[in-house]
Amino acid sequence: MQKIIRTTAANEDFRKLVAQLDHYLAVIDGNEHSFYDQYNKIENLNHVIVIYENDSAVACGAIKEFESDSMEVKRMFTDPAYRGKGLARKVLTELEKWAAELGYRKCVLETGKRMKDAIELYSRSNYQVIPNYGQYIGIDNSVCFEKEISS
Repeated sequence: MQKIIRTTAANEDFRKLVAQLDHYLAVIDGNEHSFYDQYNKIENLNHVIVIYENDSAVACGAIKEFESDSMEVKRMFTDPAYRGKGLARKVLTELEKWAAELGYRKCVLETGKRMKDAIELYSRSNYQVIPNYGQYIGIDNSVCFEKEISS
């Protein structure tokens, strides 16, 4: 049975999934990991989605305010054993829905160029590549996306 919950970064299951994500990214990002890691702290994430399969947390994501009209998608992760089942898309859809309910009109995000599955997910979900923003300006490995959402 599948369950989707809205929670915060205080959720222990979210924290466990993020620990898996951080381990995965440390391998993928190699020497660049410390740069990205400084922007991926979870303490102030108050809008978190966790998906459960048979009471096991298997996928997550979060949003945080980026600008007055936009939320930034953060900490997207699906347990490798559950990939290919559409869970990341469900998390992303729930985050977009939540952002719209809160009155935001778009979502932005950053991912690494080596994250082919993530880039494919965002492209299939109608995100458009935009110039790198904020701390990602001039970072060759980063690719940034934006999507208009409806309320």
